[in-house]
Amino acid sequence: MRHKRAMAKSLMFMGTGSDVGKSLVVAGLCRAFANRGLKVAPFKPQNMSNNAAVTADGGEIGRAQALQARAARREPLTTMNPVLLKPEQETGAQLVVRGQRRSSMSARDYFARRAVLLPEVLTAFAELAADADLVLVEGAGSASEVNLRANDIANFGFAQAANVPVVVIGDINRGGVIAALVGTFAVIAPTDAELIVATLINRFQGDPTLFDAGKTFIAERTGVPCLGPIPYFAEAARLPAEDVMALDAPTTGSGGAYRIAVPRLPRIANFDDLDPLSAEPGVDVVIVEPGRPIPRADLIIIPGSKATRADLAALRQQGWDIDILAHHRLGGSVLGICGGYQMLGRTIADPDGIEGAPGKSEGLGLLDVETVLTPVKQLRVEQAHDAGSGLPIAGYHMHMGETSGGDRARPFANVSGEPEGAISADGLVSGTYLHGLFAADEFRRSFIGNAASADLDYEAGVDAVLDALAQHLETHLDLDALLALAQPVRTLP
Repeated sequence: MRHKRAMAKSLMFMGTGSDVGKSLVVAGLCRAFANRGLKVAPFKPQNMSNNAAVTADGGEIGRAQALQARAARREPLTTMNPVLLKPEQETGAQLVVRGQRRSSMSARDYFARRAVLLPEVLTAFAELAADADLVLVEGAGSASEVNLRANDIANFGFAQAANVPVVVIGDINRGGVIAALVGTFAVIAPTDAELIVATLINRFQGDPTLFDAGKTFIAERTGVPCLGPIPYFAEAARLPAEDVMALDAPTTGSGGAYRIAVPRLPRIANFDDLDPLSAEPGVDVVIVEPGRPIPRADLIIIPGSKATRADLAALRQQGWDIDILAHHRLGGSVLGICGGYQMLGRTIADPDGIEGAPGKSEGLGLLDVETVLTPVKQLRVEQAHDAGSGLPIAGYHMHMGETSGGDRARPFANVSGEPEGAISADGLVSGTYLHGLFAADEFRRSFIGNAASADLDYEAGVDAVLDALAQHLETHLDLDALLALAQPVRTLP
């Protein structure tokens, strides 16, 4: 069967390495071209992230693609990220295809078998292109990982199969950007290099004219134009992050009077739940790194996890369980979200080995609930209400497991008239499966009390940053020239 030829054009953005700003550039371009009246769609063939979002069609995709969809003023769809890898172990990950969990496998097995997923990736791309004027494609990791080129579906393997032109992005803030860009052409196959239509300099600081000679050198050595440089965009920190590497940036805390401590679990997931809290001027969100005790705080949040029992064991190895229990004894509040909710209970059982070896773990015992992990993942966008105040919460469920027990008689929230989550008898400990709950301004203000600002509109703030990013790119890039590099999407098998 052949898909009807789409009228869309497409352009792909790869990087000289991870975290060079590909996701942000694509998001900004989505908003900029949408502002010009084009129907834009983001696409990433393969993503690896435990920060995911629930889609309008009932699946999950990488958080970055959901943000890019928002930038394009479109609902997120599973076609936008057909293959998602969610790391569960040091050497393995959960495989999500078209939004649904398919299996768990080792990295070695995945890289050996991933080529069989290329037809599904191309089908998703064709479906997306059929309803767009422009598809902006984001690659994964580094474009020059020649050791992973065989069977590739994320970078040049996809670009060759779909015949999509490529722009390679380099991060000048890291240093060595000239070598990184020119070196990419030197190590990749000539047939792959032929697909590259331009290079792009990102995160420049200082006088851009000082890099004119560098741009000329890159263009002469590569044979394609060097675009930019794009100056550093500091407001990007206010956008939801895709990768756990965003937590590596050193932070000193905001100095807010209300302190929230969050232990950084090895497999922390959906940590963008914390973003609205971090945006509050009166709140200090402290990410507690391994090797450090949990400091005195008003609230401890145990975040989501991709491997709950393994992260619970890691939490105990750090001695954080002792800190959490002491915090509670002194009258401090504790909130567990998703995997964190499960950890707060009495036990977590995984009889089928969903997240690792089958077995059962003792929880922290701060909630009278027990959890049994199950193979079926619950993926739903929810319209909920806080059980105590009745305030609306717009969130989503993304979890595997059923939780039951006495404290569920005191629910955290009500979802479609049904109780959700649990609260301890003393009212100090809460657990919920709802992700994204703190984006609801009234609920967030109620939950943290006087520390919250009455002026913060979190969702409007995200859109304001996307608009500012689009204007930033309009100012520093020739978007007409960039658009001219895009090529029509060809008929795909």
